[in-house]
Amino acid sequence: MEAPAPGAASEVRQRLDAYTYLSAPERLEHLAIMRVFCGTLLADLAVSDVLAKLRQASGPAAGLDADTLTVRLEQLVRWGNLLRSSHTVKASSISEYQRSRSRYQLSKLGERIQRDADGVLAEADAAREVSSELLALVERGLRELAELVTALGGIEPQDGLERVSTLFVQFTEFADSVRDFYAYLGQVLARYDLDSAEYQGFKELLLDYVEAITEDVAFRAPRISAALDTLWPHVPGLLARLAAHAQGLPGLSPQGDGRPETRVQRSRGRELADWEGLRGWFSDIDGQGSQVDQLRDATLRALQSLLANAKRMLRSATGEMSRRKDLLRLARWFDEAAPQDAHDIAVAAFGLYAARHLGIPPATDEVVPAYTSWWTGPVVEVPVALRERGSRAQRGRTSSVEDHSVQKQRLRKAARERVAARAAAADELRSASGRFAEVRLTSAALGLLLELLATALGNAQLRRRAGTYGDGVTGFDLGQAHSEDAELDIRLTVRRRAGTRCALHSVDGDLLLDDLELDVGRASADADDSDAEVSVS
Repeated sequence: MEAPAPGAASEVRQRLDAYTYLSAPERLEHLAIMRVFCGTLLADLAVSDVLAKLRQASGPAAGLDADTLTVRLEQLVRWGNLLRSSHTVKASSISEYQRSRSRYQLSKLGERIQRDADGVLAEADAAREVSSELLALVERGLRELAELVTALGGIEPQDGLERVSTLFVQFTEFADSVRDFYAYLGQVLARYDLDSAEYQGFKELLLDYVEAITEDVAFRAPRISAALDTLWPHVPGLLARLAAHAQGLPGLSPQGDGRPETRVQRSRGRELADWEGLRGWFSDIDGQGSQVDQLRDATLRALQSLLANAKRMLRSATGEMSRRKDLLRLARWFDEAAPQDAHDIAVAAFGLYAARHLGIPPATDEVVPAYTSWWTGPVVEVPVALRERGSRAQRGRTSSVEDHSVQKQRLRKAARERVAARAAAADELRSASGRFAEVRLTSAALGLLLELLATALGNAQLRRRAGTYGDGVTGFDLGQAHSEDAELDIRLTVRRRAGTRCALHSVDGDLLLDDLELDVGRASADADDSDAEVSVS
């Protein structure tokens, strides 16, 4: 690993120094001072102004005098949290000038650190609700963006800018809420002092709320991945159009005229790395697993922790819980007791009488009177584990959990093959539309066509018609007979044409449809075309 450049190391050290005020002995006073500056925007404050605001807030720094406050402000300047202001002082006297010449303003790094610190102090232990409804908005936004980008002429730059910004705001909020919630959940499940009421509440939380989150993510992740796969080849072009339309902060970027370079943090979604992070959240693109897989594993670990707590509570109910506090109290009693009292305590606490009774009953067919002596009574077989270790528990290694990873991989592969076969059948039907009599369909294509035809005829509304079909027979009017599959992007439209015959040839045989015409197209294209919905007469 290469060592960082001296300039980069100095910059990192300077940024870390800005966190020093949070661990200094006067950290409460520093926090109060920084909150005063964070409450203003682009304003510089003199010592007297800060002192007045501190006394008004009545916080830990309300009792500071002007000299001590000046020392605190100068220290914050050295750490990089505050900056000396370049404000021009207008004073009518020397005393007024001396009071007003030292003015301070907030630095960007100081404002960021203070904002994060206030967030940690206010909501560190709170359970953050997962914004699961944002995942549906992300899916819809990606699908609509993919349709607009892949359409003829592309998307309008302003419309694309608004959609991309909205999409990444929604995704960032959802991802942050998931991360915060699972961090809180891990903190709770790591506790070993949950009572029955707390355990019941967290059990309902885990089994209901977490399960709902996991199921929602598992349901929408494949759809989002499919939309991203469609959109991915067009992302570089989309980013180029957005960058050309909205220059952002062009005056701060280097222009080659000798001005120092200033780094500009772009909005989310304006860089290719943002899109790679979004894609990596829902898809395994580097072989390390996606965030969806990590979410599933985290849920499993949470269930295991819940089960461990349940076992602990069951052991506590049967007396097998940790008795550390009781043993410490008993040890104190032994330490403070006289010798004879210590013997009595030992007998009362452990039952250590002269004779040891193991409590194993004799055989059921033997009747031993109460006056029978132990010396002459029947012998009872004592198990070796109880005789040597004083425990009835079985020893030995437990069997390992069977590994089903191979079966899972085989099932995933079979599911992917089925999806690929249906997608190929849909492509075959779309390409053969209008010339079914000239082509020979595969078995999968014919099966998909019959499935769509049955759905279309089943969804059609039947109405008795007063007219005839030309042969004097009264029939039924089928209105708007069509069916579609959004996943395969295919739509079948059925029209009634008297005297026509539609012949379907396949490897499984031939199918003749009288008085019907079939038209197969894309579902996305037919959804916007009102002429595609026709009646079967």
